[in-house]
Amino acid sequence: MAKLALKGGLREAERLRELVPQWPIYDEEDERAVVEVVRSRRWCRLYLGSRAEMFEKMFAEYHQAKYGIAVANGTVALELALKTVGVGIGDEVIVPAVTFIATASAVSEVGAIPVFADIDPETAAISAKSIEENITEKTKAVIGVHYAGYPINFDEVLPLVEKHGLFLIEDCAHAHGSEWRGRKVGAIGHMGGFSLQESKTLTAGEGGIVLTNDDGLAEKARLIHNIGRVLGKPGYMHYILSSNYRLSELQAGLLISQMRRLKEQVELKHETGEYLASKLKKIGGVEPLKRDDRVTKRGYYFFVIRYNSEEFYGLPKDRFVAALNAEGVPAGVGYGMPLYRQPAFKKENLKGIFPEDWKIPNYENLNLPGAEEYCMREVTLPHQILLGGREAADLVVAAIEKIKKNVDELLG
Repeated sequence: MAKLALKGGLREAERLRELVPQWPIYDEEDERAVVEVVRSRRWCRLYLGSRAEMFEKMFAEYHQAKYGIAVANGTVALELALKTVGVGIGDEVIVPAVTFIATASAVSEVGAIPVFADIDPETAAISAKSIEENITEKTKAVIGVHYAGYPINFDEVLPLVEKHGLFLIEDCAHAHGSEWRGRKVGAIGHMGGFSLQESKTLTAGEGGIVLTNDDGLAEKARLIHNIGRVLGKPGYMHYILSSNYRLSELQAGLLISQMRRLKEQVELKHETGEYLASKLKKIGGVEPLKRDDRVTKRGYYFFVIRYNSEEFYGLPKDRFVAALNAEGVPAGVGYGMPLYRQPAFKKENLKGIFPEDWKIPNYENLNLPGAEEYCMREVTLPHQILLGGREAADLVVAAIEKIKKNVDELLG
């Protein structure tokens, strides 16, 4: 009789449905927060003391930053940061090869050229060595992505951008609450952009926020994000040509309410993640991201497992993931490929994005070894699994052990 659920056996991790909360989490207080905004008839932030302003202060304080500028989503958070530091037409911005497409598309949206750097396959963080190899006279900035909530190596990247006079923008879409050497990410570089989309650790369905400690950058970002108008100043005086990046008051009200849970959730996910990583290392073939004592807190968007098929007698990764899903563990493969392999970067699909006489990287012929190795092995678990605590982690471990023990059922 088959043991594995994929072959008709019982599901090992069935209880995850009870232990892991449905996402997003909400309660009556969240509902009340939204209703209060509706009843206030102030749904746009164009007044002093707005809910958006309150949220900005709360989130910036939590992330040990001086300023926050709330925006419509995480993608425009990056665009706003790029525009604020002066990235524009024809500039180059170095981005990691493994990330969500917005990291690169934000660059093209401001008229600049994304240049892919390799990553460290053990951490998924952008490689400082690869950054340096890609710097040209056109390079204006680097976007460092805290992939899955794992901070980039600031000890290597910060001196590098300083040496070359570049701006460092942190893509923190995955990294709410993550820390490097006890300092929260987001304003360690010049600016940082967060996503507040439905699947993220803190969410209002959509939304984003930019953080910075720089007075001048904060002032400029506020002006850009409000169509060139000074917030709270009446009338129609526009000081620069810009667009509307503002977050609505409905979303801000919900985010203020959601902030109640953030610190506790980050702490629980970090603790559960440490526990799960320690258990996985004992199994073999399912390594967590490399431990680094300088990473003092993991906010988590994904929990990443680096799968080694050889340890599972040649079982392909897709079959391993299918077996995990069958056992009741909602596993995936992250974004599935290095970003340069997306159809969007095929030559014919770039027509109209960049002028024909521009020198654009030959994206289709890229083959970055760290990115390729990482994507070949990456298996991901959604962050909310970690909210199930050690009991949920034990079920994940038991499911993987069961698959490994009965792998012959999948190899026949």
